Amino acid sequence: MPSSTDSSPRLRVGIVGCGAGQFHLDGYSEDPRAEVVALAGLDADRCQKLAAQYNIPSIYREYQDLLARDDIDAVSVAVPNNLHLPMALAAFESGKHVLVEKPIARTAAEGEQMVAAAKKAGKLLGVAFNRRARHDVQLVHQAVANGEFGRVYYAKAFWMRRSGIPGMGTWFTKKDGAGGGPLIDLGVHVLDMALYMMGNPTVTAVSAATYAELGPQGRGAWRGARFHIDADQPYEVEDLATAFIRLEGGATLQLETAWAAYTGAGDDFGVSLFGSQGGAEILSKDYALAGTLRVFGEFSGIPTDSSPRLQKTSGHGEIIKNFVTAILDGTPFSPSGEEGVDRARLIDAIYQSAELGREVRIDEVASD
Repeated sequence: MPSSTDSSPRLRVGIVGCGAGQFHLDGYSEDPRAEVVALAGLDADRCQKLAAQYNIPSIYREYQDLLARDDIDAVSVAVPNNLHLPMALAAFESGKHVLVEKPIARTAAEGEQMVAAAKKAGKLLGVAFNRRARHDVQLVHQAVANGEFGRVYYAKAFWMRRSGIPGMGTWFTKKDGAGGGPLIDLGVHVLDMALYMMGNPTVTAVSAATYAELGPQGRGAWRGARFHIDADQPYEVEDLATAFIRLEGGATLQLETAWAAYTGAGDDFGVSLFGSQGGAEILSKDYALAGTLRVFGEFSGIPTDSSPRLQKTSGHGEIIKNFVTAILDGTPFSPSGEEGVDRARLIDAIYQSAELGREVRIDEVASD
């Protein structure tokens, strides 16, 4: 259990995965109520470097050894998508709370197992949709909730890259490893941003298409040495996905996402909302946090637009602060496991629609 003393950290944390796990390390390091006491990962060199950088006392190769410790209260799971389910189930079995990287899992069915296990164990399950914590997203979310834009009836969400396939030939581009390509990797981020800002409306149906044009040719790999490349392995997922999404109440949402496409985009994402009394546009180029929001309306009958001054926020830091607070104080946490399942069900529906070549109702997917 967390310590009750004010002079020492109250929540002891383990992190599984020394790649994306660094984002979680940064987040926990910003919160004095938490202490990361152990890392687990197969990349020994990377884990050792992180342990030295963040002064973490224990490193394990196998995550089971980390979970076996009874002095760890919560774990962050930052590993390939196919490992989210088994690691989360093992963590709940060992009595730990879990914060998992997005997406919650490869499919909604796997996510539902994780939610059920969390409830059975009486533990918290959260999903690190870190883009929600952006200041522009928070401002638009609040404006919609306050009714400032009137009825939001249409939205557009995109994340487009010119050349950004991560880990060509690695788990990223394997169907069994990732569950899909840019849709489940990037698209899930901007879908969550859009739906969150709109107040989480219920999705009713989707019509979608996916394409694999550049990846199978060996084109479109991420430039630089950030990701390992195995050119001998087949490319098994899409490199571009589009979807038209129907929402309860008649609103619609258009999605476009690509790892690689011959486009003017570098590594750009955004969301636009169209309302009966106003609108907003978020455009982030190369992960920009400031100068990204424009708000549209009228002043004395004249069309206007403005650009609010934004604060730079730490996405994982804000999510982790709320995660720690929820565990220590028993407050609700969002993005929850249930929200993660909702997003996974939408991703399932998009893939199913693309495969069938027709519109798919969300209840068709939910009943499978």
